[in-house]
Amino acid sequence: MLLITCPYCQETLPEAEFVYAGEAHIARPEDPSQVSDEAWRDFLFIRTNPKGPHFERWRHLHGCGRFFNAVRDTVSDRFLTTYKAGEPKPDLATLTGEAK
Repeated sequence: MLLITCPYCQETLPEAEFVYAGEAHIARPEDPSQVSDEAWRDFLFIRTNPKGPHFERWRHLHGCGRFFNAVRDTVSDRFLTTYKAGEPKPDLATLTGEAK
């Protein structure tokens, strides 16, 4: 069972309380009508699939209902951190203990 901490409620709860909402920090084009079909396709469907830390978006569905971001290690399935939507990406070197 995955345990996830909501950065708004400050509660650590089972993953059944939350819903995955895709990759985090994907910026929508400012004027979609000016984007090529290929670029629009990439925006809608192409995502990274890293082995290791991955920035994800989650929603606390059965709690506050708010969206937040998380860094989850896709190898160990462990959450490294969660943070409020709109906050910048945390430094991966600090989270993983690697030197820069």
